Formats: sequence, structure tokens, C-alpha cells
Amino acid sequence: MSNGFRLGLFTTIVRPEEKAILQAAEARGVEVVRLDDGELTFGLERPSGLPEVVLNRSVSHTRALYAALCLEHYGVRSVNGPGVLELAGDKVRTSLRLAERGVPTPRTVVALSPEAALKAVEEVGYPAVLKPAVGSWGRLMAKVDDASSAEQIVEHKEALGSAVHSVFYVQEFVPKPDRDLRVFVVGPRVLGAMYRRSAAWRTNAARGATTEAAPLTDELRELALRAADAVGGGVLAVDLMESPRGLVVHEVNPTPEFKALGAATGADIAGPIVDYAVEVGRR
Repeated sequence: MSNGFRLGLFTTIVRPEEKAILQAAEARGVEVVRLDDGELTFGLERPSGLPEVVLNRSVSHTRALYAALCLEHYGVRSVNGPGVLELAGDKVRTSLRLAERGVPTPRTVVALSPEAALKAVEEVGYPAVLKPAVGSWGRLMAKVDDASSAEQIVEHKEALGSAVHSVFYVQEFVPKPDRDLRVFVVGPRVLGAMYRRSAAWRTNAARGATTEAAPLTDELRELALRAADAVGGGVLAVDLMESPRGLVVHEVNPTPEFKALGAATGADIAGPIVDYAVEVGRR
């Protein structure tokens, strides 16, 4: 039975995460309005029939951001909102904000030309990691061990000629264990944490890393909340590494998947997401 509240669900495809959200909404009597990011259009005038709040689950950062901007124009709240998507969806802006808020993060240097990129790698020191400013699932990242490999990778990125490769984001290679940490934050709550293990240097679950529950220490909880708050808060996954100088936050994901974390921890993720979205819609 519907409780009269309508929640928009903006999706590209319905993955296990979205199925869990639909089930959680149904259990709470929340009517879901399905919005397909490949079919919806946005005019300058607010259309009729929009729900109170939209849960933005597009797999495309660009689609998610522009949809959130249009919804904001209409006066409709979205989770996450455009400010959070813009900030957390861009690694350069995220690093700057984390540094401004005193959140420990890997040493990072940004360059705007291929020549400066080679200088940036030298500044960071070898090995270093080159990442696209916008991207997820560990794609288009490269570890460089010496000047020769740095030149080859920078030359390759320049040849691609796309905007995403015109900004060079260079980060130190953190000598961590064979794992990193992901902490899931919804509003003021930390729902769970997991280790992602891999023999490779990239430890993304989407790339085959194994997962297991991680203990939620006071330090981990506090650091995850500080990082989430730094980018504006909402539904966020905070990724951390265990460096020789302690925990460092290397990424905040504003449209996170949570199937692996739910399986590893047994935590209910979808329910609190729906509850938070309803709370935002009622503000």
C-alpha cells in the first residue's frame, strides 16, 4: 500500500542494486516512478507529474550530472544533487576539497599539458599512477615505473585527443597491502565497510577483487564521514588505503554500487538509501 510519497528512480539499467531499492521502497509503501536516462527529455519549463525527489542511479556520470542540474532547475531534489556529483565525480576537485578540509589523501599533482605531465610525474616520484579526472571502475588508469613508461603513457593519452585525457591527474603510488577499503555512507550514517583484495595493484570489485567485511573502527568511521561531508554528503562510497603514514582517502564515489558490500557485510544498504531519499524529499 502506498503511503502517498513518490520517489523517482533515474536509471540506465536495473542492476541488483536498483532491484533492491525497488523492493525496499515497496516494503515502505513508497511509490516509485521509473525514469530511464535514455528516454527522458528535459525542457526549460517544469513538466507535470514529477516526483518529490529523484534517486539518481545512472551509470553515466555525465547523464547523472545533467539530469540533476535540470531537476534542480525544476525545484526537484535529487540524491545525489548536482553539487555533490560535480565535486565527487571529478578526481581533481575531490582532491582539492579533501586537502582543504584536512582529510588525508595521497600526494597528487595536476598538469594541463603533456610536458607538464612529465614534470608532475617527476614531482610525485616513481612509481606513480596516472588517472583520468573523471572515471570509475579503475578504467584508463596506468602505473608508471620510470621515465620511459611515463613518456609512452602521456604520449598515448595525448594521441587520444579527448577532453578526459587533456588533464593529467598524477598521484603517488601508495605501498599498501594487497587490499583497500570501501566505506558506505548515507547521510550521517556509516552502513558498513569492506576490504577489496587483489594481487593486482587495482583493487576494484568490478575488476575481480575479492571482498570481505572490514571492522568499522572509530578512525575509519570518522574519516569516512569527514570525506563524505567534504564533498557535500549524501549516498557515497568512500575509498581508502592503508598507507605507511596511516589511512588516506583516495576517492569518493557519488553513484556507488553496493551489491558486493552488502554481500560481504550482510548490511541492508537499499533500505537506508530509500529512507534517506524520502527524508530529503520531505525537507
